[in-house]
Amino acid sequence: MQFNGAVIREQNVTFAIVVVKPHVIHSKQEAENALQSFGPVFGGIPIVLMAQDNRGRPAYLGRPDISRFLSRVPIHRIPWKKYTLN
Repeated sequence: MQFNGAVIREQNVTFAIVVVKPHVIHSKQEAENALQSFGPVFGGIPIVLMAQDNRGRPAYLGRPDISRFLSRVPIHRIPWKKYTLN
C-alpha cells in the first residue's frame, strides 16, 4: 500500500505526518489503528495524521505540540513524498 507522508525535523524534534481520509481522524479506533500500522515505516518517531476537508483545509491528529505547530505551516511547504507500507 502506498501513502503520502513526510518526515520533518523542527526544533530538535523529528516527527512524521501521514495523509489519511477524514473519517480516520474522526474515529478514535481508526486513528489508533492507523498510527499502529504506520509506526514501523517511521521507526518509532511520533506520527501525526493529517486529513483535508472538502475545501482542502488540513486537520491534524497526534501529539498536541506537533499538531499546533503544523496548523501554522502552509501545507504546500511540507516535503511530501510517497511511502510504501508492506
